[in-house]
This record gives sequence, C-alpha cells and structure tokens, in this order.
Amino acid sequence: MQKGLVKYAFMLLAVSALTATAVRADTPGQKTYQAKCAGCHGADGKGQTGAGKALGAHDFTSPEIQKMSDEDLTKIIADGKNKMPPYGKSLSASEIKDLVAYIKGFAKK
Repeated sequence: MQKGLVKYAFMLLAVSALTATAVRADTPGQKTYQAKCAGCHGADGKGQTGAGKALGAHDFTSPEIQKMSDEDLTKIIADGKNKMPPYGKSLSASEIKDLVAYIKGFAKK
C-alpha cells in the first residue's frame, strides 16, 4: 500500500509542476526568460543556480533590482553588463520589454 501512496504522491507532484509551468507559459516574457535568463538567474529569479553563483548573477527579487527603472533594465539586457552577455541583437524590442515586465514581476513573489 505504501508503494501505491508514494507513486500517487509523485504523480501529483508531476502534474502540479506541469500545471504551474503551463499556467505561467502564457505570461509575456516567460518563454524568453526561460531561454535566456533562467540558466543563471534561476526559475525564481534569485540567482542561486550553479552558474548564477559562479558568475555573481543578481537576485531579481532584491530591492536593488526592483527599484531600477524599466529603461535601466532594458539597457542592461540589450547591452549586457559585467559577465552578462548583451541580448540587443538577438531579442526584439518587444521581447526585451516583455522580459523587463517579467523581471519586475518577481517583486510580487
């Protein structure tokens, strides 16, 4: 009986994870964030991934980042900063705008 309960618990976790991803997939900027930012900044924006720790990735939930203007964040994304590469040539202006809004959304989490 315990095997069945454990199997059921894992199924619930898997479905929950897929549902959470599916719900957030419609958020503007999320797809770009997952492709370009999450590797270092993490899915939660806190920069606690292996790469993020090694590179000193900023925590997007921090007051320091959240108080930055949209223009400042746009410039950093487009031009790069420190160890972060520039994305101005690989992302459109609307993708960067959506990405900035997505990053600002970490303040609410």
